[in-house]
Amino acid sequence: MRVYINDDIAGFDLQGALPLLSEQRREQCLKFKHELGRKTCAAVYLLLCEGLRREYGITEKPVFGYGEHGKPYILGHTDIHFNFSHCREAVLCVISDRPVGCDIESIREYKDSLVRYTMNDEETILITQSPDPAETFIRFWTMKEAVLKLSGDGIRNDMKTVLTGREQIETIVNKEKKYVYSVVFE
Repeated sequence: MRVYINDDIAGFDLQGALPLLSEQRREQCLKFKHELGRKTCAAVYLLLCEGLRREYGITEKPVFGYGEHGKPYILGHTDIHFNFSHCREAVLCVISDRPVGCDIESIREYKDSLVRYTMNDEETILITQSPDPAETFIRFWTMKEAVLKLSGDGIRNDMKTVLTGREQIETIVNKEKKYVYSVVFE
């Protein structure tokens, strides 16, 4: 499994990137109303291209198919698993030879109502007693979302029961750039 990250979204050259995207991805990218959405869409795709080139020697622009719940896969390369995510500060792409899920989120103030709605009692205690509750909440959130993206299920109503304790999860906190990401794999 390889993790690729770009945390210079402000300096990302969108105009220079557009010709490097597949037609499918360029169309998707340009549908975003705001420049940040366009930049993150293009930047994460280019991370995937870089990873495919480095790990598999694939130089053609990947085109996606989509699973039942919208999880993308690479047409013609269903043996290569990937997942990506983005936030204001960074984009994240993970490539593996087995199913993988990931999530990246900005560290920001959390709301008690969201904690109560998405976290179980044990997680809530750990968050509220943490020296940095906002960071701890985002750590749990990224772990849960990565697990859901691994399965391809996406966000669901009962977020409290997502983590079973059996998952193989790696979580990284970048305090300087103010984001957290988690990667989960089978």
